[in-house]
Amino acid sequence: MASPAIGYTLIMRLEMPSSPGAFGTLASAIGDAGGIIDAVDMRSVARGVVTRDVSVTVASDAVANAVRASILRLDTVRLVSVSDSTFLAHLGGKIRIQPTIPVKTRTDLSRVYTPGVARVSLAIASDPAKAFQLTIKRNTVAVVTDGTAVLGLGDIGPLAAAPVMEGKCMLFKQFADIDAFPICLDTKDTDEIVETIVRIAPIFGGINLEDISAPRCFEIERRLQERLEIPVMHDDQHGTAVVILAALINACQVVGKAMSDLTIVVAGSGAAGTATMKMLLAAGVRDVIPVDRSGAINRVDHYDNSHWAWLAENTNRENRRGSLGDMLVGADVFIGVSAPNILRPEDLKKMARDPIVFAMANPTPEIMPDIAAPYVAVMATGRSDFPNQVNNLLAFPGIFRGALDCRATSISEGMKLAAAKAIAAIITDGERGPEYVIPSVFDTRVVDAVARAVAAAATDEGIARRQLSAAESEEIPTPV
Repeated sequence: MASPAIGYTLIMRLEMPSSPGAFGTLASAIGDAGGIIDAVDMRSVARGVVTRDVSVTVASDAVANAVRASILRLDTVRLVSVSDSTFLAHLGGKIRIQPTIPVKTRTDLSRVYTPGVARVSLAIASDPAKAFQLTIKRNTVAVVTDGTAVLGLGDIGPLAAAPVMEGKCMLFKQFADIDAFPICLDTKDTDEIVETIVRIAPIFGGINLEDISAPRCFEIERRLQERLEIPVMHDDQHGTAVVILAALINACQVVGKAMSDLTIVVAGSGAAGTATMKMLLAAGVRDVIPVDRSGAINRVDHYDNSHWAWLAENTNRENRRGSLGDMLVGADVFIGVSAPNILRPEDLKKMARDPIVFAMANPTPEIMPDIAAPYVAVMATGRSDFPNQVNNLLAFPGIFRGALDCRATSISEGMKLAAAKAIAAIITDGERGPEYVIPSVFDTRVVDAVARAVAAAATDEGIARRQLSAAESEEIPTPV
């Protein structure tokens, strides 16, 4: 399995002569191999020999290997050690648990543990709802995976999935001050996954399902929602759908089209694609056409997959059949959650005026923005190096923050729609444009706006167990 091509920094400890020109020879070797020297730090000096730590930025694993090979070919340089900045960031894991109050005296100990803790336990035993006040349940989310659909890496297992789950937990804390913990399950059995999560659920205020392959992820989420009275959300489905809808709301404003008038072609009918199409229909879009490898999903062909059968009955209003290119004729919007480089300029030319293209495949989208630019009115991708990044990070922290704050029993379609509208509303009429239809993930207004909208929707739907105070519901965050 190939490693993802992404830039990083090598820190190489090198022993070399202190003679004039020696470092120049080294620098030339690194540059010829594609590396860029960022920093040079002296570690030690001996008679005729120096040891330096040289930091080199490389564009990919291939470049890193070329740099190392180039250095090893230099007879006068000894490669003492090599560190990778990305791996260094993960040493010992990326999260930890810390107490909220210090324990310095016997009195402190008696309050937080025995004998004082017994009074608190009895209070919860007589009124289980008090667990939301007196334990970490009020602010804790389990990030649960089986490691079967991790990033673009596929089924790499629970241990290899752990760094990704830790990263997700970091984002929960950093962006929404939610204490999240990674739960990596060593089973792919749907029944075992559901039962395990149900058994550990009492201590958590919410369950974030992550990187579980389709179609099992649909059933796992549905069964957990039926059995638990806390928010459960598979972020790969609904986080993606929420942010896509938010971007589309603003893109429609840019091109002057109503949501109800759009014809939208969606390439990819897995977890994210299916959830996105359901959300688009809930938001008022009337014509969504799902396309997969075999072509448009329709009401003529038979589908063993129950989710495709549902799509066949509820989408593709005119029951069109054919390839992706065929479906794009006259379409207003293309949304790709599928595979790289499946879209061509010729396809875009067939679309309606001012086409909107959301090419979400990562790291290589369905069509690169520079290729699509002459033919589209609004372009978005899942990448951070182009405008309009559609990123789940805009959705899940605020959704869970709002759900935890109001102690919602679930996350409803109405709450997700409210989240999408709140994200879209961050961008004002004066700011909105072809390259700004979705706010930055670092815009501090987003989480607060989404949390308030989600809590309000939960309250309106009667699934909130706690009413937010006026200060909590009306506080206006400071813009970035």
